[in-house]
Amino acid sequence: MLPRDAFNKHRRAWDGLQAYCRGCSAEYSRRYHASQDAEPPLPAKAKAPPGHKRCPRCHEVKPHADWERNRTSSDGYASYCKICRAQRNRASYFTRKYGITEAQRDEMISSQMGICTICLAAPAVHVDHCHETGRVRGVLCFNCNSAIGKLGDDPDTLRRAIAYLEGNAWKPTLVAPGVYQLPS
Repeated sequence: MLPRDAFNKHRRAWDGLQAYCRGCSAEYSRRYHASQDAEPPLPAKAKAPPGHKRCPRCHEVKPHADWERNRTSSDGYASYCKICRAQRNRASYFTRKYGITEAQRDEMISSQMGICTICLAAPAVHVDHCHETGRVRGVLCFNCNSAIGKLGDDPDTLRRAIAYLEGNAWKPTLVAPGVYQLPS
């Protein structure tokens, strides 16, 4: 049993005090830091001159012009430089939106020889997916991907568009008074 002043304060605890006394907490902290010191030390961070900042991803010291502004950070700049931030955002976009990595997307593109599988002319750069299931179907060029999207991912609509392009006009034929037959 120890007096109350032998314990540090802890606002969320029911009695407002930490569970361990100051002596036990200090001993735990000493043991923890001793075990951490046994590991090799991390390389020292390079000091950045005024008007510059070090990127933790590429480890380069760059001028503030290479950083996006961030009012919530202590120095007013983003955590990563513009280039590293764009790479991180792109990688997380594919994972978040399609559930694939950049490497999987690149593998799909290389299996298609780098060209769109529909028009066979333009470079494949846009991921195509089913809007109902979310399943990735492949990588297409912008025009083909947007055309499929504009047609609502509906095969019947696409077939009607093909018939129209092939010259089979989408006009109903009058069979009897008030009865029209649609082309098959």
